[in-house]
Amino acid sequence: MQRYFLQSSFGEKGTATITGDDGKHIVRVMRMNVGDDIIAVTDQEAFVSTIIEVLSDGVVVRRKEERLRANEMPVEVTVACGLPKGDKLDLIVQKGTELGMVGILPFQAERSIVKWDERKGDKKVERLRKIAKEAAEQCHRTVIPMVGTPLSFRQLIVESRKFDVLLFADEEDAKSGDPNKIADRLKNVYHEQTVLVVFGPEGGLSRNEAETLRTEGFLPIALGPRILRTETAPLYLLSAMSYEFE
Repeated sequence: MQRYFLQSSFGEKGTATITGDDGKHIVRVMRMNVGDDIIAVTDQEAFVSTIIEVLSDGVVVRRKEERLRANEMPVEVTVACGLPKGDKLDLIVQKGTELGMVGILPFQAERSIVKWDERKGDKKVERLRKIAKEAAEQCHRTVIPMVGTPLSFRQLIVESRKFDVLLFADEEDAKSGDPNKIADRLKNVYHEQTVLVVFGPEGGLSRNEAETLRTEGFLPIALGPRILRTETAPLYLLSAMSYEFE
């Protein structure tokens, strides 16, 4: 059954209007009609909803009373990624959404080869948000992950003060004789906590960045003995957290 995120809450009579791209998709692509059911999501709640009227650019739906079970991870994980090359950020957003992250904060790291183009930046962020929305619909989420505008490293540090748990993937920690394993770090993470995990771009975090993160209260974690690509590392961690908490 197709899932759509509403732009507003259901009204007093349990109805809502879906227009815009989603409305066109329902009417013109899916060719749905009165009596057909969809899943409508609003305020992090999902309901099977029946189409009661077809408009020129969308539909009116009425929700059924029983709320569907939420599929969200018990901890809220936000990923901070050093800006990578090419379309790697697209992949991280799409697959990270499927694996349960609630947000992504790209940032300009010392080793980021890519420099954020402010003139084209809004369009890039808009595309990433569309990718997150479509992935959330596909994997039956009740939350569309937040996609932030790229930050400087210092701005990321300021933003990190809003989170309960702070972690960063550290290559050097993984090479040490006594690495901080993911399972050990997650023993001190509890349901409903907010977690921020920082990953470097190609080449990883610089030693200066790693030391600053430690000073600011971030704990290093090792992602195993192999060197992971910048687009693989966040997905590896999210998979491990899903295994631990779900």
